[in-house]
Amino acid sequence: MTQIQTPVTDERPAASSQPAPAAPEVQHPPIADPGPLGLAAFALTTFVLSVFNAGLIKDASLEAVVLPLALWYGGTVQVLAGMWEFRKNNTFGALAFTSYGAFWLSFASYVQFVAPKLPAAHAYQATGLFLLAWTIFTAFMTIVAARINGVLLAVFSVLSVTFVLLTAGKLGENAELGHAGGWAGLITALLAWYGSFAGVANATWKNKSLPTWPFSA
Repeated sequence: MTQIQTPVTDERPAASSQPAPAAPEVQHPPIADPGPLGLAAFALTTFVLSVFNAGLIKDASLEAVVLPLALWYGGTVQVLAGMWEFRKNNTFGALAFTSYGAFWLSFASYVQFVAPKLPAAHAYQATGLFLLAWTIFTAFMTIVAARINGVLLAVFSVLSVTFVLLTAGKLGENAELGHAGGWAGLITALLAWYGSFAGVANATWKNKSLPTWPFSA
């Protein structure tokens, strides 16, 4: 008998020329605006320190009240606000809140652990250098704020003046300049509080009752 040979065929389906469908994009739930929290933390801590810098309270030993605020509210909470700004894809807010939160944390550490061990005759130079570095950072953040809104531009402009005066006061050992920096810091705190108030009020009331004067791109 003659065997009939069955041809072997490749039963695998031909490769499709169509591209594979893209994986569905993961939708993350929206989060609340961290801006009002970051501004509030910055404003309150700045206000309390500036009361002492302006000489409104003369007893320097009472300045220790600033340290827990700098550690927790101005520091830790503001850093957290910066992390949430990263989540919202807000580069300016992320950099500002994380950096100034770190400023308050480093300020608390400097006052508590570093400053007491510095040579008394030259400690002002270390403090002045610390403030000068933050003056430079604040200056270029002010330039960027000029394209966001009027409230942030006012906050950063006066904050720049605050750092300039405090830096000059320390490096020049001029108490009057330091007091002037304290008064500028009080104005900075009030402006930042307004920004926080406007942010939370407008978000809660679902309208724009409190202006922030945004600039056109």
